[in-house]
Amino acid sequence: MTTLLTPRPTAGAREWAALAVLMMPVLLVSVDNTALSFALPTISQALRPTGEQLLWIVDVYPLVLAGLLVPMGTLGDRIGRRRLLLIGGTGFAAVSAASAFAPTAEALVAGRAAMGFFGAMLMPATLSLLRNIFLNPAQRRIAIAVWAGGFSGGAALGPIVGGFLLNHFWWGSVFLMSVPVLVPLLVLGPLLVPESRDPRPGPVDVPSVLLAMLALTPVVYGIKAATASGELFHGLLSAAFGVLAGLLFVRRQATLEHPVLDLGLFRSREFTGGVTVNVLGNVGLYGFLFMLTQYLQLVVGLDPMAAGLTMVPGLALTVLAGFLAVRAVRRFPARTVITAGMLVSAAGFLVVVLADLSAPAGPLVALAAFCLVGTGIGFAETLSNDLVLTAAPPHKAGAASAISETGYEVGAVLGTAVLGGLLTAFYQSHLDLPAALGAGPSAAAHETLGGAVEVAEGAGALGPAVREAAFGAFTAGMHWTAVVMTVLVALAGLTVARVLRPARR
Repeated sequence: MTTLLTPRPTAGAREWAALAVLMMPVLLVSVDNTALSFALPTISQALRPTGEQLLWIVDVYPLVLAGLLVPMGTLGDRIGRRRLLLIGGTGFAAVSAASAFAPTAEALVAGRAAMGFFGAMLMPATLSLLRNIFLNPAQRRIAIAVWAGGFSGGAALGPIVGGFLLNHFWWGSVFLMSVPVLVPLLVLGPLLVPESRDPRPGPVDVPSVLLAMLALTPVVYGIKAATASGELFHGLLSAAFGVLAGLLFVRRQATLEHPVLDLGLFRSREFTGGVTVNVLGNVGLYGFLFMLTQYLQLVVGLDPMAAGLTMVPGLALTVLAGFLAVRAVRRFPARTVITAGMLVSAAGFLVVVLADLSAPAGPLVALAAFCLVGTGIGFAETLSNDLVLTAAPPHKAGAASAISETGYEVGAVLGTAVLGGLLTAFYQSHLDLPAALGAGPSAAAHETLGGAVEVAEGAGALGPAVREAAFGAFTAGMHWTAVVMTVLVALAGLTVARVLRPARR
């Protein structure tokens, strides 16, 4: 029989053990995302996706995830957050195992979409359960720092584990990692994690769920079409449809007695500011990861595991910064710490703008820039999640956590779609191939950097010239993409400082 959660004001051993169990799906999702980034070159060679398909392999998972997070968070409030977590864990493990053996790029995209469906059940449940397990504010802030550090820790572990698997097995092995990780969750979750739910839930509004999906999917598709494919008109048309669906979604929520998304939460400065930080912080982090993984493997020539090991210091600093933020907020306002973190991340992108990445010292400079970006994100996002959860009442923890997670995933989608699309567009516009190269090889080289490297390997005497042109175009694309991100993240930091300033009496 399920009982409602009645946590103690001060958490004990059982609550901290429950936190350890809840970190398993967090680590899994983070490891999966990072390992997939390192597997992209291998997937490109095995499945031969187009440039747009390669972006969809990365993006369809967070796209589906982001569209369903709010409905799933609300569903968890109604049927039980632990129950939803266990259902999601079972489905995620099964679909991940099936995706490991995808025979085509289209099949892998479909598998990633199914992973997003079940992943949407995992993430809001973990954060909302923390809100109801840890009532003490200081302990809750530490628990959230551990939760946020789990993302960064998983990102640090992903390159190592993923690199090892890719060096010894085929690309599909990165998806099989979920099975041994989720089995302990399914066994220990019912024993250690107490159930919690909204004591007076309302019905799930199906039209709202559909509108939430229709609001996000066309917008991201439009961004992809406009940036990666150059189809500006179709991209704007698709994005306009998504915006219209989003307005209808918001209007419907305002009229429902039990809305899927409680718009009243956004009246809080802390809640709105925290969600904004989650979106823009992940735009920078995932966009940088998309650039850096390809740069280290395809331009510098490192194998996946070596590339992963070189990124560990930056990702470890992201984890450390989260715990330092917990201490810093004891002396400084959260607004000050978050703004400082965003500006440090902007400085990391500025380093890429000023650096010569084609020089011998280019890889070291790129990794130093990544350290700055990761440190800033670690400071900002630990406190932003605490602001979001604290601003929401406990019975709305699932919905609030889902909105916070939606910010994470929308940021991940935009980071890969926008920055990946910009990087692809800059690469294609700067690529100047030898005239003697045939039309077919030239088209393949223009699709992706991985395609250009493969063309260079079979181009005979033209190979060095093709490789040099592709590397030059890619580093130029990194430079101009970093210009955009320096301005965006710096403006975001200043905007958040304004949003989070105390209200005048």
